[in-house]
Amino acid sequence: MKKALLVVDYTVDFVADDGRLTCGKPGQAIEGAICKLTEKFLENDDFIVFPVDLHEEGDTLHPEHKLFPPHNIRGTGGRDLYGQLNSLYEANKDKIMWMDKTRYSAFAGTNLEILLRERRIEELHIVGVCTDICVLHTAVDAYNKGFAIKIYQDAVASFDPEGHNWTLRHFANTLGAQVL
Repeated sequence: MKKALLVVDYTVDFVADDGRLTCGKPGQAIEGAICKLTEKFLENDDFIVFPVDLHEEGDTLHPEHKLFPPHNIRGTGGRDLYGQLNSLYEANKDKIMWMDKTRYSAFAGTNLEILLRERRIEELHIVGVCTDICVLHTAVDAYNKGFAIKIYQDAVASFDPEGHNWTLRHFANTLGAQVL
């Protein structure tokens, strides 16, 4: 079965101590696991996508405007990948696809499904932040589109511990995902 790795929103704004919408230490704690998985997928020449949240400065029409402080603004350092993942990406830009997304799900308003179907991908390995927001919505869309799903418990994090734990159960019990 052909597989792909989706590394969702692992950016400075979502992970760094001074990020605009950070999950902080829990997000920082998964850096090693995300980098290790990315390296493994690179070695196997598997398809890797980095779906990254994108917002415009002063956009008051975006639905998140009323829910969260401004974050991942175009042209700011907050959109940079966090830590060692940034170096890994810079060294492998020809093998990793960067994908801007403007909604929680990496599928909403993007060509992700087309790219996966072209490559005959059947199984998605999803990691990143936040477990109970963007990772969850991406996994729900993947489920609805018929992809097999694997979630790595040591490579997802949230600023909401209760939401994180609920979502891990939801992945397995409702989406039939394999939580590793």
